[in-house]
Amino acid sequence: MRFSKAVVKCRIPILIVALILMVPSVMGMAATRINYDMLNYLPDDMDTVIGQNALLEDFGKGAFSFVIVEDMPLKDVAALKARIEEADHVESVIWYDSFADLSIPMELLPDKIYNAFNSGDATMMAVFFDTSTSADETMDAIRDIRAVAGKQCFVSGMSALVTDLKDLCEQEEPIYVGIAVVLACAAMMLFLDGWLVPFVFLASIGMAILLNLGTNYFLGEISYITKALSAVLQLAVTMDYSIFLWHSYNEQRERLADNKEAMAAAIHETLTSVVGSSITTIAGFAALCFMSFTLGRDLGLVMAKGVLLGVIGCVTILPALILVFDKPLQKTKHRSIIPSMDGFAKGVTKVFPIFLIVFVLLVYPAWYGYDQTNGEVYYDLGECLPEDMEYVIANSKLSELFDVASTHMLLVDAHLPAKTVCAMTDEMEQVDGVKYVLGLESIVGAEIPEAMIPASIKEILKSDRWELLLINSEYKVASDAVNDQLDQLTAILKKYDETGMLIGEAPCTKDMIETTDHDFQVVNAVSILAIFVIIALVEKSLLLPFILISVIELAIFINLGLPHYLGQSLPFIAPICISTIQLGATVDYAILMTTRYKAERASGKSKRDAVSIALSTSTPSIIVSGMGLFAATFGVAVYSDIDIISSMCMLMARGAIVSMLCVLLILPALLMLCDGLIRHTTLGMKVKAEKEVESL
Repeated sequence: MRFSKAVVKCRIPILIVALILMVPSVMGMAATRINYDMLNYLPDDMDTVIGQNALLEDFGKGAFSFVIVEDMPLKDVAALKARIEEADHVESVIWYDSFADLSIPMELLPDKIYNAFNSGDATMMAVFFDTSTSADETMDAIRDIRAVAGKQCFVSGMSALVTDLKDLCEQEEPIYVGIAVVLACAAMMLFLDGWLVPFVFLASIGMAILLNLGTNYFLGEISYITKALSAVLQLAVTMDYSIFLWHSYNEQRERLADNKEAMAAAIHETLTSVVGSSITTIAGFAALCFMSFTLGRDLGLVMAKGVLLGVIGCVTILPALILVFDKPLQKTKHRSIIPSMDGFAKGVTKVFPIFLIVFVLLVYPAWYGYDQTNGEVYYDLGECLPEDMEYVIANSKLSELFDVASTHMLLVDAHLPAKTVCAMTDEMEQVDGVKYVLGLESIVGAEIPEAMIPASIKEILKSDRWELLLINSEYKVASDAVNDQLDQLTAILKKYDETGMLIGEAPCTKDMIETTDHDFQVVNAVSILAIFVIIALVEKSLLLPFILISVIELAIFINLGLPHYLGQSLPFIAPICISTIQLGATVDYAILMTTRYKAERASGKSKRDAVSIALSTSTPSIIVSGMGLFAATFGVAVYSDIDIISSMCMLMARGAIVSMLCVLLILPALLMLCDGLIRHTTLGMKVKAEKEVESL
């Protein structure tokens, strides 16, 4: 109680300090770099990552793009190439005039070179940048090229995707927060008992969100997914704690005449009740840190920090605000639209065998859909953008005009004999889907001595350590066909050069597929184990963790299984993150009800009465919390044009409703069924056997 009384006594200084902290928080948020490249989160020890670093160190080449030019005279294309080369951070541009003078007709070039750069009225040039794929300088260079090139030109490549993604995110993100705030506020106005209460809640949670976003500065950078979701998710998840404090404060006010004493008692009670609840949520987010694909660590750290700051804000900033605005808050109270749940609770406990049957019937189809959805996710990051984005249009042009769906880069030992390289490229060109392999030998021929090769060409394609070759493929990034192709190309490469490396968007994406597939299993296991242990300690029970987790896991299976039955494809990151987010965020509902059931049962109530009281008293809080999470995420899901953000928010919104229904209908049935076992495996629940026989 000492802490609670100190908060009440220092309420004004607390608000002053909180407001002062908003200034560095806003500055820190503005200074935090946002990373838009998913491939950046691959482990550093992978060949693809090592190869990308070698390309930058040895050749000064980081990012790579194709620029497609339609209906433009050759002299104008040459002039455009020269202007592109002048753009900041463009390292080199390869076009047909890199190998032959413009006075030589294109038709006299070797077929391979001619076909590589031309298709009907369209021609193509390869642009290399001296900065990495998602560097700010690269994105600025992409914008410069687009400005110089005009409407006849289309820029493809991962850097173009990242640029479009950044521009779209910056346009949408303020609207995400606005939608989440408005809808969450509307839900709270509807389901809580005061018109002004939601605004006080939002002020408190908003300060905690700004603190969280500001302290991200110390992480160096965060992903765009983390930035887009963290504010919405923190608002939705930590709203529960504010609701607990408000309900507790109103209860204490009925018992105590002084509102300051009532608040001190409410803070003490809330702190005790939210510790277990918040720890399970933090554990769910912390489990994401076990992903080797470090986007999980990025999202997990930020969200775990956000929940912790949300709890601190709930027991410091929120009580101070409530006391400051106590009079208007009390004057603007109204009756909640949620009626008494006594009849609902008695009805559920009366027909609980029906819900047990529903539980059993749902398990297999939910699990099957969940299992199938995990195999139907997509990894092509271009699919998350709308079809009218410049990158998507450019990629379509590249595929339609040049039959190129992806480009790989080869780094081979610079000291390999020319004949060996030629033999390797000939073998690679026999692999299904490979259009051609372009390197020094294919351009000038193996017979020409290296000393006779023009320095301008040699500098582009060869360093002291490595020779660079480009492979154009007909197969799309992340497709099974391109992954099989990469396996074959890697086998050929290693046969000729053990140290050689295959890099580019498709090889990196293949590594991402293999990494995240393993991560999915690890994160699920870690989150379930961590939350199991926490529930066992909080509830002092061996059986209750199994029951609670089985209910929430069923809700997760239903939520993630529905896309399979609805014919929807999810971005790869969604199932990994949502399974842990939904478990951590909604297991609170189950803990709330179970804690009350335990207390009622231990006090001597019959099992039916204990479950009925627990259900009727918990339902209003669960409905408000579930509808708050739904409201905060559903609007963003409908609005966003970025499929990763839209899909994850839709899954969170639907997950809140599914978890709410499972806890309100299936958990009471399991508590009724397992009551005897629960009492014998839980400390403090071994009550004397009732004389009367309890009917089912």
